[in-house]
Parts: sequence; structure tokens; C-alpha cells
Amino acid sequence: MDLNYTDDQKAFRDDVRAFLDENLPARLSAKVAGGKRLTKADFEEWHAILNKRGWLGVNWPKEQGGTGWDAVQRHIFEEETTAAHAPRIVPFGLNMLGPVLMAFGNDAQKAHYLPRILNGDDWWCQGYSEPGAGSDLASVQTSAVRDGDHYVVNGQKTWTTLGQHANMIFCLVRTSKEGKPQQGISFLLIDMNTPGIEVRPIVLIDGEPEVNEVWFTDVRVPVENLVGEENKGWTYAKYLLTHERTNIAGVGFARAGLAALKRIAEAEMSGGAPLTRNALFAAKIAQVEIDLMAMATTNLRTIAAAAAGQAPGAESSMLKVKGTVIRQQINALTRQAVGPYAAPFVSEALDEGSNVEPVGPEYAMPATQAYFNNRKLSIYGGSNEVQRQIISKTILEL
Repeated sequence: MDLNYTDDQKAFRDDVRAFLDENLPARLSAKVAGGKRLTKADFEEWHAILNKRGWLGVNWPKEQGGTGWDAVQRHIFEEETTAAHAPRIVPFGLNMLGPVLMAFGNDAQKAHYLPRILNGDDWWCQGYSEPGAGSDLASVQTSAVRDGDHYVVNGQKTWTTLGQHANMIFCLVRTSKEGKPQQGISFLLIDMNTPGIEVRPIVLIDGEPEVNEVWFTDVRVPVENLVGEENKGWTYAKYLLTHERTNIAGVGFARAGLAALKRIAEAEMSGGAPLTRNALFAAKIAQVEIDLMAMATTNLRTIAAAAAGQAPGAESSMLKVKGTVIRQQINALTRQAVGPYAAPFVSEALDEGSNVEPVGPEYAMPATQAYFNNRKLSIYGGSNEVQRQIISKTILEL
């Protein structure tokens, strides 16, 4: 296949670059590039800018207020925004719930929730994982018992990313224990302000309370908040995961990380020559760059096939595994390049306007923070071990 962009795709790329030059606030770009902590207001500001241009619902059809872009355009947009150090689009409402509602929600749910996702009235989080049900989602135990025109929900969700900001959560809940575990799961939309919900932050090794535990104690949820049919939630959950894994290879993030690694390695370190003159370290950079180039080519092949209407098979799992491994390798090399300044940092230094002075050069703190935070990459969206099983079963037909 031809891996070169067409003239129309190049024109689209130029349009994206021009938009970013004119509309991406320098303050936000500097925070992302410098590894500073992004607030809820920062994400909302960027979402509003994109929504004004009609570029927030990148995988939504135009009739629902989205872009109507094909897979190649979405790939170009991701590459350009990451290269420009734009904040990421928070995916839970836009890239996960939105497509599920379009496919399985009723007319009232679409009319109510979809506009609110775009205009920022609702901030959604994902209630899938539980202490005993992470990659094995069929084992969820959070229960929803029908009581008149409500479900009464009890249980616990964990690893709920940015749940501290959310006013809404979409949840997998168990409504039946009959038959196979997958057959008794339903998909509920729950208002986080409902009595009986408690959010407890989990502080990660990078010092960030990025994820949370969410506890449900006799939480009453209107039956009208059920998406699709009762006990059919497993079907909707699998559909959502196909959208969660969109662009999960993270080519744009990997390229931005590699560029930062090269800048650090080429800098004159105190008391020594640049690391690029060290043959062993230069070889490590070269190897990860070769791997990234090969993965980017495979990613383009998969995207081109998707644009032609072909459903990706094991390729999406391959890209997830290889993409996360490459990003973690880049993080590890960057932290190694920072050297003694890669020691644990003061969390308050991540705040905008903080008076806490970082230890060492400015690039040291982001390198350490990214290294710790991105240990999660090989777990979320389906652990790499699970992805390897999928690859084996699909290709070897085991």
C-alpha cells in the first residue's frame, strides 16, 4: 500500500497546524511540555476551543456534532496535537461513552447526553475495573437490584481515572447471577452527586491522585439510565473497548517523547560530553527509534485498512503491546539520561506558579514524572498479557 499522504491529507495536516498555531494557548502548551500538573479547568479550556472549531468529537459523525473524520485524519490530528504539546482530549465521555450511546442508547439518552458531552456540562468517568475484576471484566460484582423504577447499586469500582473531577460515571453492574458471568451484566449511567457515592483518591508513585476508588452504598439510579437492554451490558462494554483502544499505540506521544530524549541526550551535561557521543547509549536510542518507525508503519497500514472499511484483527493488540513497550523504553532512557536528577521530585513543583524550585535542569522533573506515570501503559486498555493471548488465539487459532 502507499504509505504517503495524499494531497488532500497534506492539506488537512496544514490546516491542523495552522489551527494549533492560532488557537492553542501558549500557557497550556508550556504546561504540557514542562510536565506541569493540568487542572480540570485546563482540560475544559482546551475542550471548549476544539468544540468551537467543531473538532472535539474526533470520532463522532457530523450529524451528532462531530468531525466526521476518517481514520487517517484522526491519526494526523493526534500526531499534530501531541507534537504541539496540546492537552489530550479526555476520552471518557467523548471517545468511549459517546459512541456507545450513538449505537445503543435510546433517543432520549442521545438527545440529553450527547450535547452535554460536547459543551462540557458533563464530565464522565469510567466505572469498569473492580478490585477483583480488572482485565477480567466478566467478574464484576457491583450489583444493581431493581426496585420499582430504580436500580439500587452497591459495590466498589477502582482505578477510576480523573473520577475526582467527574459529575457522571458509566458503570458495568451485575443485574443477574444466572448463566455465564457475561450474561448478567448491565450498563448504567449514574449521577456522581447521588447520595451513597464516595470517591477516595489513590495517590500513584508519581505523586498524582490521578485514579480513585468509587464506593456505592444503596445508590438509587433511575431505570431510564439503563443503556440498551438489561443483562446485555457485556456487548456494549466490548464495543466501548474498541473505541478505548483507538490510537492506543500512541505514535504521536512516542514521537514527542523521542524528540525530548534526543534533546536531553544532545545537551552538554556538566562535567562530560553529550550522551549522544556514548556509543552504547546512542545505540539504545537508535534501536528504539527503529522500533518506533516500524510500529508507525504498521499503524498506518492498520489505519489505511480501517479507512477502507476493513475491521482490524490482531493488529490492534499488536500495536497496543508494541506501542506501550516503546513508550516505556523511551521513558526509561530519558530518566537514565537525566542521571542523578531523576531522583523523586517534590509534587508541589508540578503546580503552575509554584515557588518550589525543581532540582536540576527543567527537563528533569517531567522525565521522572512521565517514567513513573507511564508504568500504567502496559496495563490499561487490556493488559499486555491479555493482548498477547488475543494475538495467539487470533493468529494461531488456538
